[in-house]
Amino acid sequence: MHQLLENLKAIIIPAAREELLPHFSLAPASRKADGSVVTEVDLAMQRRLAQQLLSLRPEAAFLGEEMSADEQTAVLESGQALWCLDPLDGTGNFVNGIPYFAVSLALLEKGGVVLGMVYDPIRDECFMAARGQGASLNGEPLRLTTSGRTLKQTAAIVDFKRLSTPLAVRLVSESPFASQRNFGASALDWCWLAAGRGQLYLHGRQNIWDYAAGNLIFAEAGGRAVTLQGEPVFINRLVGRSVVAAVDETLFAEWTRWLAVPLANS
Repeated sequence: MHQLLENLKAIIIPAAREELLPHFSLAPASRKADGSVVTEVDLAMQRRLAQQLLSLRPEAAFLGEEMSADEQTAVLESGQALWCLDPLDGTGNFVNGIPYFAVSLALLEKGGVVLGMVYDPIRDECFMAARGQGASLNGEPLRLTTSGRTLKQTAAIVDFKRLSTPLAVRLVSESPFASQRNFGASALDWCWLAAGRGQLYLHGRQNIWDYAAGNLIFAEAGGRAVTLQGEPVFINRLVGRSVVAAVDETLFAEWTRWLAVPLANS
């Protein structure tokens, strides 16, 4: 897996620098059917990486965010090993000149994620993980340690847009954390948590290309995450998943208790 990750760096990093950075804050945007933003840069990046990944592993299928839903479903249901790509996570930030976006790539085999990479070209930060082999940032190991904080002392990354109204109102009125942020690129959110840049996470809905790589990186760094229903975040299907995460076991227990997440062993 180490060599494969190195090969992927040689593909992903130059592509991001050449396809994304020259168009940062300059690319005209349009809206997809679901209301999300897309640009020609997303599409060009996906085309380029799809070709290069095919040459790297011809037997692996390809699933990209900018494919049609029918194409995505067919690939997931094929049972093949596949690359799962978000060519530009945080397109809204990208078009508005906000320097928080990334490329996210995961390798799925036998219904699970075995490898993940998230690259932030603005900061030149490359987050990587292989299942059972730990996570790293620019080659240095990422390992979360006990924060020593109570829930009330934490910084939380919370996406309010996709939460239910009652939960959003409760979070604002009762404010269980010290401060709250929402950065606008899910894959990078996972990685910032894995690097200890915040302690809690809550998101109402992510697609498989949003979380596949980041979830693995965060888990391999030692973080804990489930859905609001207490289930594992990853599912090998084209359905949205909520996220409840924390950087250590103590905070995870407090956070899930406050949110009333029905954990199996609680």
